[in-house]
Amino acid sequence: MNRRDVLRTSTALGATGVLAGIASPATAAVGERSATGKPARSFRVQVVMYEGVEELDFAAPYEVFSAARFFTSRPVTVDYVRAAGPAGVTAAYGTRLRDIGPWEPEKADVLVVPGGGYARRDSPGVWAEINRGTLPRALAAAVRPGLTIGALCTGVMLCSAAGLTRGRPCTTHQRARADLEQQGGVLKNARVVDDGDLVTAGGITSGLELALWIVRRELGPDAATGIESMLEYEARGTVWSSAR
Repeated sequence: MNRRDVLRTSTALGATGVLAGIASPATAAVGERSATGKPARSFRVQVVMYEGVEELDFAAPYEVFSAARFFTSRPVTVDYVRAAGPAGVTAAYGTRLRDIGPWEPEKADVLVVPGGGYARRDSPGVWAEINRGTLPRALAAAVRPGLTIGALCTGVMLCSAAGLTRGRPCTTHQRARADLEQQGGVLKNARVVDDGDLVTAGGITSGLELALWIVRRELGPDAATGIESMLEYEARGTVWSSAR
């Protein structure tokens, strides 16, 4: 365990103790088995990467989902993946990421689609990926029972190009909302829009809310509030949900 994980674990155990009203942090330790005694099934998250992706769009959900392992008995794995094959990418502000994993959505519970570069049609980013077609086709083919696609900011427009938002409640960055609606999305004025296996969020910083909402939905409210306490951040905005 590296130094950062040690600090995170200390904070996480303290936060869990406060939330549960217990005195000893040892009793808040994360278990490796479910209540039935069987090994808990992993919660698997894949974050989609491509040239020109926005740094905060992919880093915020990655941070939240990675921190979730301190607040649940289920093992949590978070990986960066690339539809065009495993290779490095250069993000919108020049951050270079290496060792991106292979495209394996069949192994994921959640596939996160970040945005980037929507205002720059002649640069790497969402428009370039839409024009290339590889990523939209891969997203369309990834849909299956048991997989939640979570898209944020202009990453939602990649899902739109894949035909995933047509006729469905959704949201995106304010500059892309008219395009999303024109392409058949049912636009909702909310920070996060949950339509079951499609969860969308609007704005560059909304990756925090997107990930926290999915953690709350899939791993429970204690996990979500524990992460908020650890990050010293409170989710903001309205969540619109189709669930009854």
